[in-house]
Amino acid sequence: MRIGMPLNYSGGFKETIDELVEYEKAGLDIVYVPEAYSFDAVSQMGFIAARTERLEIASGIMQIYTRTPTLTAMTAAGLDYVSDGRFTLGIGASGPQVIEGFHGVPYQAPLARTREIVDICRKVWRREKLTHQGRNYTIPLPEEEGTGLGKPLKLVNHPIRERIPIMIAAIGPKNVAMTAEIAEAWEPIFYVPEKADEVWGESLRAGKAKRDPALGELDTVVQTPLAIGEDLDELLDSMRPMLALYIGGMGAKGKNFYNNLARRYGYEAEAERIQDLYLDGKKDEAAAAVPRELLTRTSLIGPEEHVRERLAAFRESGVTTLNVTPLAGSSAERTRLIERIRQLADEL
Repeated sequence: MRIGMPLNYSGGFKETIDELVEYEKAGLDIVYVPEAYSFDAVSQMGFIAARTERLEIASGIMQIYTRTPTLTAMTAAGLDYVSDGRFTLGIGASGPQVIEGFHGVPYQAPLARTREIVDICRKVWRREKLTHQGRNYTIPLPEEEGTGLGKPLKLVNHPIRERIPIMIAAIGPKNVAMTAEIAEAWEPIFYVPEKADEVWGESLRAGKAKRDPALGELDTVVQTPLAIGEDLDELLDSMRPMLALYIGGMGAKGKNFYNNLARRYGYEAEAERIQDLYLDGKKDEAAAAVPRELLTRTSLIGPEEHVRERLAAFRESGVTTLNVTPLAGSSAERTRLIERIRQLADEL
C-alpha cells in the first residue's frame, strides 16, 4: 500500500514544501496537489518537482472544464518531464458551484467529457496527429465553426511516457464504472471500507469487465485524516465541519453528490437533517449532526491498535493508496506520523 498526502498549504506554501521534503525522507510515496478556486496546481507541482527526488506528484484534482483537453495533455506531459516521470494526472468534474460560479463555464456532460479528454490526452502523448470527433470536442475545429485553417498537429516534444497515469475522482455509479474501465486510478471521497462493495462494487465490476489489460490493476486512492494516540475525540470532532460542508452545503437540494453518497451509505435521515441545517445557515448544528460512526469509519484517528485495525479494513476493501492528512501541532510530529503509518502499512 502506498502512502500519500494531500497538499495543505494553509500555513504557507513554501513552508509546506520544506516539510514535504522531510515527509519524502520519512517514506511518503506521493503527494496530491489540489486545485479548487485557489492558486493553480500546475505551478505548485513544478516547484515540488524541483525540490524532491523520489516523491510522486499528482494533481488532485484538475477540473475537466477549465482547460482544453489538448492543454491538459500538454501540461501533463510537461509536468512528467520536469519530474522525470513522477507525475499522475488527476482529473475530475468538480461541481456546478465552482465551474459555473467561479469559471463561468456551463456544467454539462461530465461523463462524456471525461471520456473524451482521456482519449485526447493519450493521443497527444503518443504523438499522433491529433484528430477527434466527439459530442463535446471536435479537433481540428470544423470550418463552419472557425476560420477553416485548422489542421491536425502532433506534439512537438517527445514525452517521457506515452501513457501518463490518469486518476479520476468519481463517486456516482456511472462515473465510477467509467473510471474503472479507462483510468489507471480512482479517487472516491468519504470512503467507508465496510460499505465500499455495497455502494460501488457493482459499478467497479462493470467497468473492470471492459478494462484494457494494458492499464494494469486499478489504483484506489482514499483520503483520510491521521492521528495516533489516546483521547483524540477532539481531533475526530474537528472533522465534522468539513463533512457538514460537503454533505450539507456542496449543492442545492437534490443536486448534492456528497449528500447522495451519505444516503447510499445508509445515513438517509442524517443526510437530510445536515443539509436542512446547513442550508438554513446553522452550520454548527449541521456539523453536530454528522454521525460519529461516519467520522470513525472514514478516518485513522485513535489509539495505534485502532488505527492498525482501520488500516487493515481499508486494505481489505481494495484500497491501494492511502492519502493521509497528518494531524499534529508541529512539523516533527507530522513527520513521525508519516513514518509510523508507513511502518504499519508495511506490516500488513
